[in-house]
Amino acid sequence: MTRVFVSADMASVALGADEVAAALSGRGARVMRTGSRGLFRIEPLVEVETAAGRIAYGPVHPDEAAAVLDGTHPNRIGLIEEHPFFSRQQRFTFLRCGVIDPLDLDDYAAHGGWSALDAARARSPQAVVDEVKESGLRGRGGAGFPTGIKWQTVLDAEAAEKFIVCNADEGDSGTFADRMLMEGDPFCLIEGMAIAAHAVGAGRGFVYIRSEYPFAIRTMQAAIMRAAPRIAPLALEVRVGAGAYVCGEETALLDSIEGKRGQVRAKPPLPAIAGLFGKPTVINNVLSLAAIPFIIAQGAAAYAKAGFGRSRGTMPIQLAGNVRNGGLFEAGFGITLGELVEEVGGGTESGRPVKAVQVGGPLGAYFPPSMFHLPFDYEAFTAAGGLIGHAGITVFDDTADMARMARFAMEFCAHESCGKCTPCRIGSVRGMETIDRIAAGGRAAPGTVEALPQMRNATPRARSRAEEIMLLRDLCDTMKFGSLCALGGFTPYPVLSALDHFPEDFGSLAAPLE
Repeated sequence: MTRVFVSADMASVALGADEVAAALSGRGARVMRTGSRGLFRIEPLVEVETAAGRIAYGPVHPDEAAAVLDGTHPNRIGLIEEHPFFSRQQRFTFLRCGVIDPLDLDDYAAHGGWSALDAARARSPQAVVDEVKESGLRGRGGAGFPTGIKWQTVLDAEAAEKFIVCNADEGDSGTFADRMLMEGDPFCLIEGMAIAAHAVGAGRGFVYIRSEYPFAIRTMQAAIMRAAPRIAPLALEVRVGAGAYVCGEETALLDSIEGKRGQVRAKPPLPAIAGLFGKPTVINNVLSLAAIPFIIAQGAAAYAKAGFGRSRGTMPIQLAGNVRNGGLFEAGFGITLGELVEEVGGGTESGRPVKAVQVGGPLGAYFPPSMFHLPFDYEAFTAAGGLIGHAGITVFDDTADMARMARFAMEFCAHESCGKCTPCRIGSVRGMETIDRIAAGGRAAPGTVEALPQMRNATPRARSRAEEIMLLRDLCDTMKFGSLCALGGFTPYPVLSALDHFPEDFGSLAAPLE
């Protein structure tokens, strides 16, 4: 019986993978469901096991099952590892994704699973923490804080109870790496959490997943149940969030797990000192924890060898928006933005010129093609007024209106703000109003206080576009440095970058529109 592999990843299923799997099964094939390889243009992807290796075909329609099995399907890719999208990757974290059955413990072990946990438990907690420090791993959720330093703080904390929390509240638009990992290789995340628990002395852990990820929730719950004897004495459970963007911030997430409204906590104390239920807590992103098994099994030096400058290891980069090759591309830091967009991404799907790319989710900066020389590196992006964040790249062609995109950033912040601090709660609303006035040529937009002089007992002077833009920049400065968390603090990034790189989309900067 021919064995074939079809992804059960949520994106693949949305593109018809279940129907393709059923059609292949109906033709007598033995169908194995895996995670996604990560290139959505070729999904539903079918890989057929042969003596020469797994031969891939994609995209495949359910009516084409017979052609796949007899090798005559026109969309023959060949060995998937030789496809240009995959051959230039460095897959450390996603090595098994798309290869194994996500819920088969034996399959995971056959591909190197659990060896890192066994190696870690044979060493002292301090030795494990030192290995993570030496690797140079930094938080993959956006902040880029050294993971080993966070673990050291929790290890040194004196407490009868400690916790491990995985932040799987992947809320950035155009990002999906956390979801793909949890659906395609959940034991990798579980093993990483078990190693972290050994390293800091934690006995209980939580995986916090947003409710919009039903496949990931179901897969993680099943994987935790099957892995429970293997990771004992660590006890893990899944907690489902209601989808609030602010719960991606670690302290708001902790409040949510505790059954409270998700609001940002003032720091200090840091979660590493007083986190979940007031106890020392390691809270890391999915990709941070999933990198741990490779580091422990292969050694810190092997991990640190990849990368650029202070940004060590690999980053699973997500390409989305108006791009031909949308999907997940894992590579070492240092690859340029231009390589990612033009070579790996293949340019725009529309075929029109690239106007801008947004890196780091809805609160990331917009970069024009003139900045495509930037290396994908934390320090380089910070120096350029941007951030890597969760490594989502959204591509826009030359039809995009960047003034509207800047307004969307303020609108997004206003909608998602937890409301605890004034710069975020009020500043985002004032930001929308200011951008509306800029679009109106400097006049007060209808319905605003400025447009209703009877409410002010005075007739206000309409500010010019230039004055409104100065006011918007000042507002961004207040939000950036006065907000309690990164939601309000990062909202200025897309606004200021749009102003700096695409001033023509904000109209003339001359005198007031008459």
